Amino acid sequence: MTITLDPSTLLQWSRVLVRGPQSTAYLQGQLTQDVVGLDERGAWSLLLEPDSAVVSSCFVRRVGSDYELSVARELGEATLARLRRFHLRVDCTLELLEAESGPFSTLREMLDARMPGPRELAARLTPHAYGAGLVATTVSFTKGCFTGQELVGRLDARGSSVPWRLVYVTGSDVARIDEVVRSFGPSGPQGVTTSVSDEGRVLAFAIAHRTILAEGALDAFDDVTVDVVG
Repeated sequence: MTITLDPSTLLQWSRVLVRGPQSTAYLQGQLTQDVVGLDERGAWSLLLEPDSAVVSSCFVRRVGSDYELSVARELGEATLARLRRFHLRVDCTLELLEAESGPFSTLREMLDARMPGPRELAARLTPHAYGAGLVATTVSFTKGCFTGQELVGRLDARGSSVPWRLVYVTGSDVARIDEVVRSFGPSGPQGVTTSVSDEGRVLAFAIAHRTILAEGALDAFDDVTVDVVG
């Protein structure tokens, strides 16, 4: 069951600290972002499984010769476990800590930025499912190999067509939004993932089958609006 939250609901964050002389080389092979040249201003990145499924999104900053990865608290342990899986004979250390703040303060900020959070990433979809904007912001296709790169690159070269998409949906009721989203496509991961109530309207992220985006697909649902993310 999806719970509609207050838009001011605070987000909790963790930090993964990566320290040591081989930190840059290690992260360059693990993250989708090109970390060479990053500074304290940082940039968004994704951490993928070998099959290109997104494990987490993270905001990466360079702190001196080390790196700090800000991740949603719910994804902290999964992020650390995934990084450790390929942490073999590398001269750097990984440490997970709680953080007082992160890139976004509230759920509304996350929704407004169209940045998928833990509930969206739980679907373990490929980056293109979360929108071209996210891919453009987080993925480097020129830096060389990283875990999951081959499949992401192949999909990008073939037009980025994926069956499931992250969408931004508005309506008067979360149950109605969820019903509409689930009425498209075969059985799968579709449904509302995150929703907030704002002045009588529900604003939500949902995973939807791509047929919901076809021209005229929503003509029979004038009480719900759907926009592709990215």
